[in-house]
Amino acid sequence: MSKRDFTGEADTTATLFGRIVLRAGAAIMKVRDARHRPHTKSDGSPVTAADLAADEVIRDDLAREMPGLAVITEETCTAASSVDADCFALVDPLDGTREFINGSDEFTVNIALIAHGSPVAGAVYAPALHRLYIGGTTAHRLDNADDDALPARLDKLRPIRAREAPAEGWHAVVSRSHLDPDTKRWIETHRIAELCYAGSSLKFCTIAEGAADVYPRLGPTMEWDTAAGHAVLLAAGGRVTDLDGKPMRYGKPQFRNGNFVAWGAATST
Repeated sequence: MSKRDFTGEADTTATLFGRIVLRAGAAIMKVRDARHRPHTKSDGSPVTAADLAADEVIRDDLAREMPGLAVITEETCTAASSVDADCFALVDPLDGTREFINGSDEFTVNIALIAHGSPVAGAVYAPALHRLYIGGTTAHRLDNADDDALPARLDKLRPIRAREAPAEGWHAVVSRSHLDPDTKRWIETHRIAELCYAGSSLKFCTIAEGAADVYPRLGPTMEWDTAAGHAVLLAAGGRVTDLDGKPMRYGKPQFRNGNFVAWGAATST
């Protein structure tokens, strides 16, 4: 894929990202049962051999498939405070490391393409669940996904779409590991009829496929945590905003997100 195609074919880029996250997911699963002890990074967050193995696969594949594209990943580019590019990739090679360490299956591999501050293509893969989501101009889910699923099984991709919120109240999905007091207060002051928990970027995908209506996050996150899920949700007809209703943007200083809410179709404050 040449540099001129980075933003021109969002669905093609999303499918490419899908192939890459499938390969990275296979690398994670190879070391999952080896029970490598996690290490602690300078910011206090954990990192495992699986994070690093997936990161290497993704960086190598992006360098080969999209040469010249700036790539920001959690594991290797966190020292960068900004990116001087209208178009760049954001990568979380293993989102939900704590879930991974604790034996949960709710961890994902995430890649997103950012153009002029907005996620225009993305892929989210949950390798232990064999579930892939991709989003460009449209959003799709692939079940029973493994590292040789694309492009051979493109006919098995199922279109997904965010739903309109039910009149009786919203179905909210929140973090299994990071439900902070401010988010709890937000939930208490909105018309939430049902609450469920999920790990990693699967919360965005749950809304994208119409299984939930809103995901509030009033706590610290990084851009690579959200960009791929955000891309899938946008392609499915949803959106992600700050607390004032403005679209969440990317390429911010230190790649840090502020408070945000992910919404389904026609869901509003």
